[in-house]
Amino acid sequence: MIPYSEILLLIRSTAKNVNIAYANALALAGEIKDSGVANEMKDCVELLDHTVDALAKSQSVIENQNGEYYGTGNRNADLKAWSGAAYVDLETCIESFEGAKNLVKDNFIINLKQIKTQVSNLLGMVHDENGHNTKFSYLQQRYHKTPISAHVVVAKDGSGDFTSIKAAVLAAPDKSKQQYVIHIKKGLYKENVEIKKNKRNLMLVGEGMDYTIISGRRNFVGGWRTYDSATLIVGADRFIAQNLTIENTAGLNLAQAVAVRTDSDLTVFYKCRIKSYQDALYVHTGRQFYRECQISGTTDFIFGEGPAVFQNCTILVRNGHPKPYNTITAHRCSNDNVTAAFSFQFCNISADTSLISSGLESTYLGRPWRPTARTVFMQSYMSDIIRPEGWIRWDDSAPLDKLYYGEYMNSGLGAILGGRVKWPGYHVMDKHQAKQFTVAKLLDGKLWLPSTGIDFTPGLEID
Repeated sequence: MIPYSEILLLIRSTAKNVNIAYANALALAGEIKDSGVANEMKDCVELLDHTVDALAKSQSVIENQNGEYYGTGNRNADLKAWSGAAYVDLETCIESFEGAKNLVKDNFIINLKQIKTQVSNLLGMVHDENGHNTKFSYLQQRYHKTPISAHVVVAKDGSGDFTSIKAAVLAAPDKSKQQYVIHIKKGLYKENVEIKKNKRNLMLVGEGMDYTIISGRRNFVGGWRTYDSATLIVGADRFIAQNLTIENTAGLNLAQAVAVRTDSDLTVFYKCRIKSYQDALYVHTGRQFYRECQISGTTDFIFGEGPAVFQNCTILVRNGHPKPYNTITAHRCSNDNVTAAFSFQFCNISADTSLISSGLESTYLGRPWRPTARTVFMQSYMSDIIRPEGWIRWDDSAPLDKLYYGEYMNSGLGAILGGRVKWPGYHVMDKHQAKQFTVAKLLDGKLWLPSTGIDFTPGLEID
């Protein structure tokens, strides 16, 4: 077991280098004349800012072992999650420059790759033994047991404190240790909302997914990169959304158009509708839990790298014509030591009415965005829209031995296993394997979800 003192030395060294890279990115973003490279550099500024934050949290959890910090109370689980998020942020920054030719950019990327190696080494050092911090766990549970009531109200008709969600979010306290609740009255809110990383413990509560709707239409064809196109961007830890819809209405022919992008740890979406076509939900980084949500789209409409569990959710596949088939998930895992997977448990996978009427009901559970993708479906219902093969390649050259695709005790005509792919990375899971993808194991959910007050099943059995 590697002592924490050695891990701390590497965190400090890495954080110093990331801060230098962040300052360089900030300067370069204003100097580069090529608009495409300049915009990508601006994305890198944000990503490196998140990397700085992840490493700062990692440092604090070691230096202040019995102090109050923004985690679960399990030191090792949090170190793994935060260093993994730092790695993914660096990877996303580097990949955003693919194809761009610029000498300044090239030197910048060489530096980032060196930092990424440091973070990879950090991931390899963090052990899996229990690092539970009893004192912090007690403090965390105590300050979250206050009744939920709205601090401010958003109303389109002017009857609340704000008429826009964006204004209410900007006015919310920074780095709050208490939950701050914004109640959003029914209405169609045509705005793009960003929850920046300093807005911790923020909760958006609507009046129902049919009544409170946040709507945007940024899209790739319109000049927005996938990373920036989301209607709702969440960068702050301990965010909760409840009883509302987030949609991107860009349309089928405008390529990537994200409804929600999440870069936040310990995040919950409860009774929410997330709706778009291609790339509806971008699970970028951080431990995320989706409960009783409705998520709909066409191509790769649940994608990203962060660990996420979807429990008791309805997954609706929309009409993707003229494409010959739809794909629900596109997971990636850029480092073997990153804890990342999509897990669907007690879900219903069915066709949207638009797909039923089209007659084009050919759908796959997923395709690997990277060779080490990890996605499982457990104890869920699959309608006959799911192809017998279940899964499909990203392309003909993609290796199939490093991914992990799994199914466990599913039902419905789409869950029949006889025609499934014969890939080395495909698994019909047993109970022991399935347990690794539960809320308790994948998200450390028993340590933090009780404080949210939202129902969850920690294991394979319903209590």
